[in-house]
Amino acid sequence: MNVIAATLNAKYIHTCLALRYLKAFAEPDFPVEIAEYTIKDPAMNIVTDLYERKPDVVGFSCYIWNIEETIEVVSMLKKIDPALTIVLGGPEVSYDTDYWMKRLPEVDFIVMGEGEETFKHLLEELSGEKKFHMVFGTAYRKDGKVRINPPRPKVELADVPSPYRFQEDTDALSKRITYFETSRGCPFSCQFCLSSIENGVRYFDIEKVKSDLLYLIENGAKMIKFVDRTFNIQREYAREIFQFLIDNHQGCQFQFEITADIMPPELLQFLNDHAPPGIFRFEIGVQSTNDATNKLVKRHQNLKKLERTVTMVKEGGKIDQHLDLIAGLPEEDYDRFKQTFNDVFAMEPEELQLGFLKMLRGTGLRIQAEDYGYVYMDNAPYEMLSNNVLSFADIARIKRVEDILEKYWNDHRMDHTIEYLVTHCFPTAFDFFQEFGDYWHEKGWGRIGHQLEDLFLRLEEFLTYKNIENIDIIKGLMTYDYYLHQKHRPRKTWTAPVLSKEEQTDLARLFANYPEIVHLPVTLKKQDWQKHTVSELLPFSLKTYIETGNIVKHQELLLIHYDVKNQTKTTRFIPYHTIEQSLPAVP
Repeated sequence: MNVIAATLNAKYIHTCLALRYLKAFAEPDFPVEIAEYTIKDPAMNIVTDLYERKPDVVGFSCYIWNIEETIEVVSMLKKIDPALTIVLGGPEVSYDTDYWMKRLPEVDFIVMGEGEETFKHLLEELSGEKKFHMVFGTAYRKDGKVRINPPRPKVELADVPSPYRFQEDTDALSKRITYFETSRGCPFSCQFCLSSIENGVRYFDIEKVKSDLLYLIENGAKMIKFVDRTFNIQREYAREIFQFLIDNHQGCQFQFEITADIMPPELLQFLNDHAPPGIFRFEIGVQSTNDATNKLVKRHQNLKKLERTVTMVKEGGKIDQHLDLIAGLPEEDYDRFKQTFNDVFAMEPEELQLGFLKMLRGTGLRIQAEDYGYVYMDNAPYEMLSNNVLSFADIARIKRVEDILEKYWNDHRMDHTIEYLVTHCFPTAFDFFQEFGDYWHEKGWGRIGHQLEDLFLRLEEFLTYKNIENIDIIKGLMTYDYYLHQKHRPRKTWTAPVLSKEEQTDLARLFANYPEIVHLPVTLKKQDWQKHTVSELLPFSLKTYIETGNIVKHQELLLIHYDVKNQTKTTRFIPYHTIEQSLPAVP
C-alpha cells in the first residue's frame, strides 16, 4: 500500500510530531510518507499534491485549528477517488467520534487516542483479512452503520521508536520548530483541558530523551518546544534535562510548559546560576487568579507560590516567560477578569497571552456547559460567546484588549512607553488597554492595515484625545522606543523631529570633531556620523528615568549609533546644555 500521513499545520514553521510517531511505529512493515501543509494553503493545491502521490490510504491528523479545512480536503479527495481509504485521527476526532463518523460519510476510519499501535494494526487489516472489529481504538462502518471499537490500552513508551531521526527532516531543522515530548499525560484535572481526561503521567527513558535531543541539536535544530503538559512535575527528571541542555545547547532554544506554583525555588536558583541567557523560555498557564473560579474547574493553584516563581525567573534575567490567561471561565465576570488581568500584568511577563475559553469536545466543562449558561460556536474552535456572568458585549470588549495587548505589549514595540502609561496615566493596566482598544474600534482602525509608524501615530492621537498630562514626556519615550527597534538609522521618524536639519548637521560636525563627547566604541569618519547615527532632543533626562524611574525635566540629547556591520546599537544620553556651549565653536 502507498500510505500517506498528512496534516494542515497552522503555519509553515510548525511541524507535526504525531505524523512522525505514526511513521516511526509503522515502518519498516508499512512505509509511510509524510505530507505537511498549512491551513492557508488552497484546498485545491493540497488535493492536487496528494492525488499526484497516488495514495491508497491517507491519514489526517486533526486539531481544532485545522478540522474545518481538513474536512474540505477530505470531501474533494473522496469525490476524485472513491476507492481511496481515508483515516482521521488526533484530539479533535477522538471524542464525539460517532458525531464525526455521521457528519463525514467520506471518512472510512477514525483512530481514537494514541495512534501508534492502532494505526499500524489498521494498516495490517487493510492489507490483510480486514477484521476491523479487532482493531481496538477505531471507529469504522459496516453494513451502513457506524461501529466504535473498545479503546486500546496505552502504548508502552519503551516500545515507541524515535520520531526525531528521519533524514528528510534534517534540512529543515534550522528553519522550523521541532516539537518534543519527554512524557505523556497530566497529573491535574482542569475541566477546560483535554489533558484532564488522561490519568497519570508516563515518562520516556531519560537516556533515550538525551540521545534524541543531542541528535536534533547536532543536526541544526534552532527551536525545540517541549509538549509535556507539566514539564516540571518530576523535579529531578526536569533538573537532569535542564542540565543536559545547558551543557549541550549549541545555541538552540528550548520552550517548556511549566506549572509555576510547584516549581522548587532551589531548581529556579540552579537555573538562575547556570542557564545561559536566552536559551530557555517558560510558558505558564495562570488562566485565572480567582480562587472560586479555579475551584469550579478543579484547578488547584497557589497564587503566592506562582508569583514567587515568576519573580525569581524575572530577577534571574536568564529565562523569558510567557503567561496565559483565559477569559470566560465559570463565574468570572468582566470586573473579576479585569482583576485577573491586572494581577498577572503586574508580574511583568515578557509576553501575556489573553485567550478565550474553548469548549473542547470531551472536556468536563463542555459537558457542564448548561450549568453556567454557556453559548459557544458550533464548529471549531468552539469558542465561548457568552455565559451567565459574561455577555457577548463583554467578550467583544475584552477582544479589543487582546488586540492592543498583542500590538503594543507582546510585540515589545513600546516597552518604556507602555510601562509609563500604565503606571502614571491610567488607573490600571487593563484600563489602558481597554480604553485604547475601544478608541481603536471606534476609529475603524481594525479594518485597515498599519505600519510601525502608524502604531505610534495612533497612540499619540488616542492620548491627545484623552488629554493625558505630560504628553511631551510620553512622546519622548515613544521616540526612544521607536529608535530602539530599528536595525539601522531610519530615514524618517514617526513624528516631526525637534531638531532642524541644520541643527542635526551641526551636531554631526561637532561629534566628528570631538568624538570624546559621546565616547562611541567605534571611530567614525565625518561623513558617517549622519549616515549611522540619530540625535533627538528630549525635554527630560531619559537616563535618569531609566535608572531611577524619576522624571527630571532638563533637556537631554539622545544619540544612537547603528553599527550595521555588527548589528549592534550604542545609546548615549548627553545633557544638552553641555552641547549648546560647544556648538558655537564648531568649525
